[in-house]
Amino acid sequence: MKRVLLVEDNATNRKLLGDILRRAGYAVREVDNADDGIALALAEPLDLVVMDIQLPGTDGLTATRLLRADATTRGLPILAVTAHAMRGDEKRILEAGCDGYVAKPIAYKEFLAQVARLLAGAAAPRPEDA
Repeated sequence: MKRVLLVEDNATNRKLLGDILRRAGYAVREVDNADDGIALALAEPLDLVVMDIQLPGTDGLTATRLLRADATTRGLPILAVTAHAMRGDEKRILEAGCDGYVAKPIAYKEFLAQVARLLAGAAAPRPEDA
């Protein structure tokens, strides 16, 4: 069973995303802040991180950069799930090191397709390829 870490500060969003992932057959660990997410990612084997970008304290992009800087988590796929949906946000988020991007409110089929793509090892199109 694939292990997914969900980093989301909003309890309602965390429950929704966690439930979607569990119903799809994934083992889900949930945290409500980036610092706990980083610590968990460094301590436990994971297959994917679903990262909210707008978090209190350490934000999701900073957390992504920190995960990319550590040899243990450098190759761990990270899917950004964010309310940042303005022109240029996706490019900025992918350039920061996320492997995929889903805007909130999420469309659950798109969300699960992104999760499956990243777990299969498919690379995200880089912003310069778009």
